[in-house]
Amino acid sequence: MDGIVQDITVGTKRAAEELFSPCVTTNGPFIMSSNSPSAANGNDSKKFKGDNRSAGIPSRVIHVRKLPSDVTEAEVISLGLPFGKVTNLLMLKGKNQAFIEMNTEETANTMVNYYTTVTPVLRSQPIYIQFSNHKELKTDNSPNQARAQAALQAVTQVQAGAVALAATAAAVDAGMAITGQSPVLRIIVENLFYPVTLDVLHQIFSKFGTVLKIITFTKNHQFQALLQYADPMSAQHAKLSLDGQNIYNACCTLRIDFSKLTSLNVKYNNDKSRDYTRPDLPSGDSQPTLDQTMAAAFGAPGIISPPYAGAGFPPTFAIPQATGVYGDVQRVKILFNKKDNALVQMADGNQAQLAMSHLNGQKLHGKPIRITLSKHQTVQLPRENQEDHGLTKDYGTSPLHRFKKPGSKNFQNIFPPSATLHLSNIPPSVTEEDLKLLFSSNGGMVKGFKFFQKDRKMALIQMGSVEEAIQSLIDLHNHDLGENHHLRVSFSKSTI
Repeated sequence: MDGIVQDITVGTKRAAEELFSPCVTTNGPFIMSSNSPSAANGNDSKKFKGDNRSAGIPSRVIHVRKLPSDVTEAEVISLGLPFGKVTNLLMLKGKNQAFIEMNTEETANTMVNYYTTVTPVLRSQPIYIQFSNHKELKTDNSPNQARAQAALQAVTQVQAGAVALAATAAAVDAGMAITGQSPVLRIIVENLFYPVTLDVLHQIFSKFGTVLKIITFTKNHQFQALLQYADPMSAQHAKLSLDGQNIYNACCTLRIDFSKLTSLNVKYNNDKSRDYTRPDLPSGDSQPTLDQTMAAAFGAPGIISPPYAGAGFPPTFAIPQATGVYGDVQRVKILFNKKDNALVQMADGNQAQLAMSHLNGQKLHGKPIRITLSKHQTVQLPRENQEDHGLTKDYGTSPLHRFKKPGSKNFQNIFPPSATLHLSNIPPSVTEEDLKLLFSSNGGMVKGFKFFQKDRKMALIQMGSVEEAIQSLIDLHNHDLGENHHLRVSFSKSTI
């Protein structure tokens, strides 16, 4: 599965870049000096200019520079949390610098190695990390350091699972009002090219703390989720680290905010919701949860079970048009003993999963389409001289394929079925009335239409229902409009 991150490594947010992409190079070693070669002391903060270490010799103490002026102690601490325990913190806010002490040299080394490949970003500003020449931190009781120690104490107690009132008060003093912060995150996944399942979310967000509950849903044509951690600190850490990152290469961007809810009520454990503290919950009426290894591999073509029998058009024509919005159909086989069922082989397992997640349950001719993953890896073509009754068809060289070209814009324009369709490749001679007439000719109702102002080759047309839009797409995608123009039809996220 090209471009898909199999095991997501924890890092801090990097605008809308991928979790694993080339880092921004640093500006070279920062020339620093101190009075003590072995310990950084809070009393020396006015004299502190930094480290003169240029060889990057490992140390438990890590030097952080070019911090935003409004950065909080919590945000600086969050840089080290994915790698181990943070045992001390020295903030030099006047110099936009800080020193983080990790519990072991090994965890500090892991942290520095990671941030040499992934540039950390705090408050939309890249920061720079290197080993310090100090072997440990010694801090004083100045107000500045008191805040840092209070923040550190709060983190330590939260990590230990003992969020006492004292820790809460300390967190408030440190500008980290835990009491007012929810452990529930609201997650929106933008540019959803590859499917994002409940298990994928659990894998990603478990890196930052104990995930108790997840609820997934679609709202405003966007895949969203509510995720509850065991504590607010984990939620804050996950938000700081993951907001704006891509789950997969160049797509599936995470947008994360704190929810107003403080707890989630999960009634069923299935592929839409999960309470990890209550394995005894029923599965409810949802579709059965996919086998995790199958869902991870996405290796099989989808089995489509549509109500095509007696529908008045050849099923091998309708299936590629409907599923072709989400991938390139390679082969279709109508089952001989059950002709309202078919095997559909897509170009890869990701496309099969995408078609299933968007089309399963949608209605066509008044009946819902049911789609599951198949145990078959390929659709076999009939052998020579084998009677097939025209039930198997090869679409490997079909001109209808939308995703043949790597990097095609079609990859960025994949949306769930909607009543509004996007039309393109319209010749200049075709008018609004021509298109309205064309789309109403199959019995559908056209409720709205508009050409794109900047490009009259494209338009939006709104049908009476999602079912009518699906039928129109099946009937009219690749329709010959004359002048060597074949109409392109896809679902739109816009409305008229």
